[in-house]
Order: sequence, then C-alpha cells, then structure tokens
Amino acid sequence: MNLQVWTDLGCPWCYLGIHRLTRALDRQGLTDSTQLRLRSFELDPGASTTPTTIMEIFTRKHGVSHKEAAQAEAGIARTAAEEGLPFTSDRPHANSVDVHRVLQFAERQGHGVAFFETVQRGYFAGRLDPYDHDTLVTVAASIGLDADGVRAVLDGDAYTAEVRRDEDTGRRLGVTGVPFVLINDRYAVTGAQSTDAYAQALTRVSTAKL
Repeated sequence: MNLQVWTDLGCPWCYLGIHRLTRALDRQGLTDSTQLRLRSFELDPGASTTPTTIMEIFTRKHGVSHKEAAQAEAGIARTAAEEGLPFTSDRPHANSVDVHRVLQFAERQGHGVAFFETVQRGYFAGRLDPYDHDTLVTVAASIGLDADGVRAVLDGDAYTAEVRRDEDTGRRLGVTGVPFVLINDRYAVTGAQSTDAYAQALTRVSTAKL
C-alpha cells in the first residue's frame, strides 16, 4: 500500500493525525507492507523567519482574543494528552520552509517520517526550536542523516523546488488544509481522523484493492 500525507510542522492536527494513522497501520498489520511518504504543504508560507509566539500568531490569524486562543490550545492539549502525546503552547511560530527542505532531503534517504516525527514531537513538547538550523542538523544526525549534507541543504536553497512541487500537487488534488492522506493515489482522507476511522479507510482500500 502507498500512503502520501500532506503535512506541515506547526499544524497540531497533523501531529495528531500522523500519530493516529501510524497506530492504525500497526493495528491493521499493514506497517511493513506500506510505503508512507510525507509531502510538504505550508499553511503559512508568508510567515516571517523571525519566530513569534503561538498566542500572537493565533490571535492575529484567526481574529480571536488571547483568552479564546488559550481555550483552543487547551482543547488541543487535552486531545494530545488522550493520545499520549506531549503538548505545550509555549512554542514558537515562524516560516517552516527550511524544515520542509530538510524533510525532502530526508525522504530521499529513506528517513523522512523519522525526521519529521522527531522534529514535530520535540517541537510540540517544547523541547526544541525547529527554526534553528543547528537544532535541525542535530535532529537529522540523530536519526541517521548525514549532518554535513543537512547543513549544505540549509546553507543554500536546495529542495525548495521540491517543496513547491508537493504544494502544487496538493492544490491540484484539492488540498486546502492538512493533514491530507492519499491512499494508493486514489482514495483521499481529509483532516485528523480517529485511529478507528483511519483503520476503516485502510481496510476498505486494501480489501477493494483500489
């Protein structure tokens, strides 16, 4: 089975969705027979490279009060806790293209999922700053990527075209938000579904051989 997931670093629903999807694969016994590929999709491509706080960006983008933003974050935190995932609102927000460029590099080395999940979990746990290049190099090296290769990517504009290609492909498929899961190039599942819902979709596709 072939799974493609369009995702972005700072999207909490992507964080939850990919976790649930991988659990569903394990539950259905499909992990070893499934090729899972992460695709780039920036939700805020115009974001500054200078980090700001989550509360600031949340209130500005959604036009809500600080209290309403805090309540929304608290709701996501409760959901994450139910999934056993760490979550904090004390995290930065900035342009995510460099993370995506390294993701593209990692995908070509067979480490895309491991790289992105490690960065995203550390980010939402408040343990690392993914907008810091040294941090990205350290994380990449920890999961088996060549540190010098990652540094070379970050020092230039390598894989920017690949990021844009993923985004263009996503838009042609009708992607307006993430996570967006495409199974066997034909069956789409949008949004952060439950583990049960993902499992049902996987079973439907594997049975129908779509």
